[in-house]
Amino acid sequence: MDDEKVFIAELLNPKTRETAFRQLVARYGKPLYNHIRTIVLNHDDADDVLQNTFIKIFRNLENFKGESKLFSWMYRIATNEAITFISQRAKKLGLSTEEAQQKAILNLKADDYFEGDALQLKLQQAIAILPEKQQLVFKMKYFEDLKYEEISEILGTSVGALKASYHHAVKKIEEYIVNN
Repeated sequence: MDDEKVFIAELLNPKTRETAFRQLVARYGKPLYNHIRTIVLNHDDADDVLQNTFIKIFRNLENFKGESKLFSWMYRIATNEAITFISQRAKKLGLSTEEAQQKAILNLKADDYFEGDALQLKLQQAIAILPEKQQLVFKMKYFEDLKYEEISEILGTSVGALKASYHHAVKKIEEYIVNN
């Protein structure tokens, strides 16, 4: 039995669940935070979404079927939580999702945890004009250096479609940066 299957068995066993879940949080907290942060942009928002993600993971461990890797399953939950957060925030502010993302980008300058320069802000603005799927694919590939196969498992999309999305995203971003 491989390590992941043993770890999943520990997560599902009521006697070892709490300890195994602490290990899961320690192992995946930072990568999941970074993934969420690329989507929601703000540090405090990313922390909130990360907490919600781990709550959802904990509550749904019994539903994990092992059809994908644990990593992919958790990233899918984190991605959905981040997208839901953005949609809810936009709705609360009476804005479209795109307008809410543009507002979040403007707020990046004031975010103490943002270490980027003017070019990084321009890149974020360019990413924000992309359709949601292209944004996700670009961020996962560019910022997180995930393989297309991993992104495919997370988003439930074919590798070919992901490559096309990434290519289109890069072209649109290049065009935006050159023209703005």
